[in-house]
Amino acid sequence: MSSFPLVSFLVTLLLAAAVCTHGQELVTDTNGNIVRLNDQYFIQPVNTGNNGGGIVPLASKISLCLLGITQALPDEPGVRVSFSFPQTLIPPIPFTPVLTNVDITIEFKSNICKEFSKFWEVDASALVSEEPAIQINGNPRRRNSRFKIEKVGKEGRTNIYRFTTSDGTVGAVPGALESTQLVLTNDVAKTIFVKFIKFNAVTTDVASTSRVEKLGLRMIL
Repeated sequence: MSSFPLVSFLVTLLLAAAVCTHGQELVTDTNGNIVRLNDQYFIQPVNTGNNGGGIVPLASKISLCLLGITQALPDEPGVRVSFSFPQTLIPPIPFTPVLTNVDITIEFKSNICKEFSKFWEVDASALVSEEPAIQINGNPRRRNSRFKIEKVGKEGRTNIYRFTTSDGTVGAVPGALESTQLVLTNDVAKTIFVKFIKFNAVTTDVASTSRVEKLGLRMIL
């Protein structure tokens, strides 16, 4: 046996022990498989009435590359993300399971707008706002780029989750052109619930630039 699979096995074993000790759970995708660091997933809201549209970046400010985060058009899977642990904890090890109630970072997998990072963050410039936007250009070393995944229930056999931070819960509010803007909120009624779809379980990212542009949206593909 090579050392790499052995290390991955030991990390999984240690995390499983942590689950038993601290009451955390393994995060799973829509196929019931464990969500793992560095694998790629679509995040699909389940309670916005947008008929399955996944999560995407959306130009919400003067700079088209300083992007907020919103829900895609109906039936489009969105833009892929990967999860990792903040750099101050442990280095990312492939095949490491993602646990509930543990700090993680979320990163869109895209090469567009290279001058900005694709890590999610809470808009620090708007923390005085009641509901600051969730946007890209985060930094894994900063507190406002750290999120937790919490299990909230099931939809059939699929686990349903929400994202939280130490300052509130990720929710959804109406955005431009009937989009759904992600914000940090303490309003339980605005909480957005999601499920995770493994990238290889579908065929493409957002399917058609033209469909998006017809609505005047600037989305990353």
